[in-house]
Amino acid sequence: MHAISHNQYTEAWSRLGREIPRPTAILAISAHWFVPMTGVTITTAPRTIHDFGGFPRELYQVQYPAPGSPELARLVQALLAPLPVTLDESWGLDHGTWAVLRHMYPEADIPVVQLSIDASRPAEFHYEIGRQLAVLRGENVLVLGSGNLVHNLRLVDWSFTTEGFYDWAGRFEETARGMIAAGEDRPLMEYEKLGKDALLAVPTPEHYFPLMHILGTRQRGDEVSFPVAGADGGSISMLAVRIG
Repeated sequence: MHAISHNQYTEAWSRLGREIPRPTAILAISAHWFVPMTGVTITTAPRTIHDFGGFPRELYQVQYPAPGSPELARLVQALLAPLPVTLDESWGLDHGTWAVLRHMYPEADIPVVQLSIDASRPAEFHYEIGRQLAVLRGENVLVLGSGNLVHNLRLVDWSFTTEGFYDWAGRFEETARGMIAAGEDRPLMEYEKLGKDALLAVPTPEHYFPLMHILGTRQRGDEVSFPVAGADGGSISMLAVRIG
């Protein structure tokens, strides 16, 4: 619902779009393209995917008609070689991508390509993907990971305020945030070893793995900041991590 709302998160996303240098293209890694392969969208006009159910009609009417970029798709494929990367014409922009970008870049005038998350691979694999794609930052490509550091839908309780977390969720976010700031990436890749809080925060990995891609793009001397923070339903973290 943040896609069609005006609140602290959407204001922060809009502010990010104004503050960071305008990219020539965007590579988005969304939790919602979680498939057993690595693929990248190659269509020139990616469709807006409404990959959810049971929400108000207004949400299904949202379109984000950003162009694609076959050139960027092929560059991503080349950078990840010899890993097989499928040039995909069937996917488009799912809500993990457009719900954020329609606030950051409401004119939808920047080319967007989506990279899938290989569901058969561990966290370290996705971190290494980020390392291989880090060169895109020097080409003025925004690498955008869309997920949630804490994402446990089974335990959502809407009586929580936007600042309220379950104790375990708050502890895990604080721990992870400290590790991110300190550049301690290895424990974050091996999050299952961080105890019960981590297992509750990341019951399934698809919303966590986009962070691995982004941490992988970090270069020596990069500043790290957290331009968005808050919680939904006690068990969903809205923390954003900015590298550089």
